[in-house]
Amino acid sequence: MSVDYALDQYFSVTLSDDKVVAYIQFTNWEKDFSCSVEALEQFLRSHQVRYGLQHDTLRRIADHSEEYQYSRTPIAMGTEPMHGQNGKIEFTVNLGNQTNLKPLEIEDGKVDYKEVIRLNNVKKGQLIATRIPPTKGVPGTAVTGEEIPSKPGKEAHFKVGKNVVVNAEKSAMYAALDGLLTKTEKGKINVFPVYEINGDVDYSIGNIDFVGTVVIRGNVLTGFRIKAAGDIRVTGFVEGAELDAEGSIDISGGIIGYNKGFVKAGQDVKSSFIQDGNVIAGASVFVSQSIMHSNIRAVQNIECNGMKGLVVGGVLQAGEKVVARTIGNTMSTATVIEVGVLPELRNELADLRAQLKLSIESMDKTDKALYLLNQLASSGQLSPDKLALRIKLNATKKSNVAEQADIKDRMLEIEKMLEDTGKARVNVVKTIYGGAKIVIGRYTRFVKDPTQRVSFYYHEGDITMVPLL
Repeated sequence: MSVDYALDQYFSVTLSDDKVVAYIQFTNWEKDFSCSVEALEQFLRSHQVRYGLQHDTLRRIADHSEEYQYSRTPIAMGTEPMHGQNGKIEFTVNLGNQTNLKPLEIEDGKVDYKEVIRLNNVKKGQLIATRIPPTKGVPGTAVTGEEIPSKPGKEAHFKVGKNVVVNAEKSAMYAALDGLLTKTEKGKINVFPVYEINGDVDYSIGNIDFVGTVVIRGNVLTGFRIKAAGDIRVTGFVEGAELDAEGSIDISGGIIGYNKGFVKAGQDVKSSFIQDGNVIAGASVFVSQSIMHSNIRAVQNIECNGMKGLVVGGVLQAGEKVVARTIGNTMSTATVIEVGVLPELRNELADLRAQLKLSIESMDKTDKALYLLNQLASSGQLSPDKLALRIKLNATKKSNVAEQADIKDRMLEIEKMLEDTGKARVNVVKTIYGGAKIVIGRYTRFVKDPTQRVSFYYHEGDITMVPLL
């Protein structure tokens, strides 16, 4: 058979959506079909397939067409674009000490907390973090020969808190004073002075409200209040007191709350145990021994996974994950574990919507006033006080625009977090007993019989239980 007939009556050519792969398929194969590699190449070119041709496959189709009569075969491979990497902030001081430091466990589930009280002290002028710029990425090539653009990485920005400075190039962040490096709510980096008390917080000390970090080398007794713009570290016990920190809270001895007071942190809360306590964390709660009859709320995770790792009674609510060694007991004590719950974020979203509305209304008034002033200016009737007002209103408008952009970014961030129930998990490392109730988003599952080593997650309208790997 001649090689220079129209191959359109024998083959069809299709491209993947991103044009990175071209496929050839017989639409009409005949027993005595044959053609040359050159004819195939020409046919593909007529269908705009010019780049990344698979010559071995073309040769095989030309020589053994019967092998390909039923299949769709990749015949050209382009190159995928390499997208740019996002910029990032790299810390030169190990901030992980504060958030991920695990206490040293000794026998019988006891804990040595000396390690946890290590403080991230920095000196004035010390480099804290550097900003790594994003990369642009490398474009790819489609099978048609066209360039496939790559996406550049996103810029990273310093989240500047108190007592830190950024250089003019915005590439490095430094400490503005001697103090403790702390990450507070919404990830801002601060350096705070430290207020240290060698002993208990009792009537001899009274309540504390400090602009930095508070370290208590003793206990905090019932009825007292500690408020800190940084972290709170307690080497002893916390009774029914009120602890409120914008950073993290670390309690070596444990919490015996008597159902009074609360422990609230913008970041993490760490404690060896929590009994009859109320704990709220803007990030995660880490408990090494036990959580008994307490109300715990964390935007991210609650982990009670030490040698004892026991959770009995009360309500635990986590935005993402709860990990415990044992949940409930043989007496079927009611224990509620909720994941995929972010009440704070829902509240924040409602607040942001209200803020945005006010900002838009304020900008509307500013725009109307500016319009009138601009009219006067164009007819040369702008008095000095009106000129000053115009400058002020322009500045107000600029800050309004920036504020609205920030609010919209944060709203988007929260909406994405609220949609994502996929991360929600309850992991039981040893045993979960009857009487426990698992809630994921809007769904509930009651545990009737003791079950070993399982993980609960949401799947297609139900809470699924699978073996914990």
